[in-house]
Parts: sequence; C-alpha cells; structure tokens
Amino acid sequence: MRVLGIESSCDETAAAVVDDGRRVLSSAVDSQIARHRPYGGVVPEIASRGHVESFPRVVREAMDRAGVPWESLDAVAVTTGPGLASSLIVGTAGARALGQALGKPVWSVNHIEAHIAAVFLDPEMPPPDEATDMLILMVSGGHTCLFRMRGIGRYQLLGTTLDDAAGECLDKGSKMLGLGYPGGPAIEKAAAGGNRKFAEFPRGMEHAKEERSPEGLDMGMCFSFSGLKTALLYRLKNHPEEKETHLADLAASYEEAVVSSLARRVERAVEATGAKKLLCAGGVAKNASLRARLAAMGERHGFTVRLAPMAYCTDNAAMVAAAAGLRALAGIGNPPAGEIDPTRELERTAFA
Repeated sequence: MRVLGIESSCDETAAAVVDDGRRVLSSAVDSQIARHRPYGGVVPEIASRGHVESFPRVVREAMDRAGVPWESLDAVAVTTGPGLASSLIVGTAGARALGQALGKPVWSVNHIEAHIAAVFLDPEMPPPDEATDMLILMVSGGHTCLFRMRGIGRYQLLGTTLDDAAGECLDKGSKMLGLGYPGGPAIEKAAAGGNRKFAEFPRGMEHAKEERSPEGLDMGMCFSFSGLKTALLYRLKNHPEEKETHLADLAASYEEAVVSSLARRVERAVEATGAKKLLCAGGVAKNASLRARLAAMGERHGFTVRLAPMAYCTDNAAMVAAAAGLRALAGIGNPPAGEIDPTRELERTAFA
C-alpha cells in the first residue's frame, strides 16, 4: 500500500510517500515560520498564499526523494480537516487534481488521526494490530485532548480542552514574554536553567472531581489554559521588572504549569482506565520536559510510553499517508476527499 500524503491544514505545505502506513520513503515540508513570525502567529491569508506557491514544488520534491514512479502510487491522501479553511482548500484541491491526473483514488484524512498515526512511524512501535487499550495524549497548537484507543479507527474521547490548546497557550505566553514565534521552542529555550517554582501559575481544572461536561466527559480529564495566560498577563502587569530580571524563571514556571497540567490529566486517565500504554503526539510532544515527565510517570505507574518521532511531531505529510495506509490495511477504508471540514472531529467509537 503506497500512499502519497498531502498536508496543508495550517502553515506547513507538506508531501510524503509512505509504504504500508509505516515505512517513510520521503517527507518534504515547506515551513512558513519566517513569514508569520513578525505577526506572532499564523495569518490565514498569508498561509494560503504560501501553500499555492509551494504545493507543486513540495510534491515533486517528495516524489523525487522517494525515487518511485508516479504509477506505483496506490492512492493520494490529504488532510481535509480540522484546520484553517483557506489552507485546507489548497491542499485538497491539489490532491484531487493529482488523483484525477493519475487515475488514483483520493482519500480524506482527519488531521488528529494523522497525528496519532505518526507514533507508528517509529520503527520500534509494535504493529498497529497490537494497539489495544492505549491512551493517547494529542497535544498541539490547535488541539489538546485525551483519547482511549482500542485499535486503528477505534477511539473514545476522554477529555479535551475547554478553551485554548496547550500549543496556543505557549505561543501567547511567548509573545507576552517577548520571546518570539513559535512559542513552544522559544519558551523551552528561555526556560533552560530557570527556577520552575519561581511563580505559581494555575493549572486549569485542578479541582474538578466527578463533574461532567455537557458532552458527558469527566471534567477531571479535561484541560483549560485560558487562566494560565491571564495569570501571566497580570504577573507582567504587576511586576514588569521581572521580564528583565527573571525571564528564565518566568519561562520555566510557565512551561512547568503547562507540562504539569498535561501530566496530571494523563495520570487521572491512567488511574480511571487502567491502561498500560500511552501514546503522545502533536507539536507539543517535542517538548523535552513533557517527554521526561511522561516517561517518569510511566516508570512510576508501570505503563509504557510511546512518543511520536521528533521529525513527525509537528505537521507533516508522512503522518497523513500513514493514517490512510493503516486504515486501508486494517480493512476500515478511507472516505473519498470531498469538501473540507475546518471543524472536523475525530470519528469515535463507543466502548466500555
């Protein structure tokens, strides 16, 4: 099963060729970070224009690196949501044009499921058919949620953010601290050597017990980061001198609040489900403190932790091709790429 993956959900234009959902033959990514850095975040119109300019070159680069003929492709897979509408349109239109020209099916991939599939690009990861009763922490700039997984295509939502995603929180915090964009790497770099207990920032939903959200989710496994951003805003307003005298300490304390919040929700999910395996994916999964915290928790509670390879944490097309390939090989199939869905949710299965 050889799939050409296309990714354009935000500000990366990416293409990749993957065999059997796990063997990456090529992965090409054109990042727009330099274009958006002056604005401190992604500007949708600039992003979509960048995709239009980069798409043909990136696809050719992926095929050239793979060293395989176009006719050897079994399908084209593309992210159709969730994401920025103006960005999704470019990738989806390009993928459908390729499919028509090649006479190959064009499959729709959910961006969240693609991030989950990225974990299986680790050669040491067990086969997907052994992916039974796993917890998944999906943590990125646009999404922060906990799933329980019983196999490819079988997901149960346990908790989600009630407001901002962890990655967005890091971006906004970095902007307030004057550290630049993207915020996650900037804060991680600035926090090196800082006192992580310098400022006691809030961990959202800290006191949630047996409350339930309107969707029936356990609030103790849900996330909230808006209060953390507000706390930093007022800290800097009341103590403006700390931005100069204690920048590393503030960055370290802020990062600690994000990491601690994520880890505590995972710990509650482990206790509630008894799961023995944890997968972590998404751009924030590159954070060294989070990776270390989850690894330590796994040793303490006796569960295995698997993280997406560093090269496939942030948006890329290898994970898109992997998701489509894994579903096809599992006999689930992929829906055809029709209209985009910027607010698309991960299809879920109800199970006890």
